[in-house]
Amino acid sequence: VQLQASGGGLVQAGGSLRLSCAASQRTLSLYAVGWFRQAPGKEREFVAAISSSGGSTAYADSVKGRFTISRDNAKNTVYLQTNSLKPEDTAVYHCAGGRSNAPYSTATVYPYWGQGTQVTVSS
Repeated sequence: VQLQASGGGLVQAGGSLRLSCAASQRTLSLYAVGWFRQAPGKEREFVAAISSSGGSTAYADSVKGRFTISRDNAKNTVYLQTNSLKPEDTAVYHCAGGRSNAPYSTATVYPYWGQGTQVTVSS
């Protein structure tokens, strides 16, 4: 499956963005999807994940209460709603897919990765 992330941009601290991860094929419903981010000079880190059915989600502690992951399998799209953004949320955000019904936080579980979208939060 091919994935494409979009929706990034420049926003002031406290603002919001909705990131989208669209699949090229109508099979996204078979895949768990994770969002990961990487800031310059830092390692890639887990942000959020959702099971293939959408029934289970997982979040990094740093984004709990601020970010919400959801999916619309009819539209082959997974969303990451980011609220109360902070400058430390600045990074390139990638979505990744894996054939699983569990929202894993480990990047190696996901063999399919989309091109990232840049999120920049100004103070």
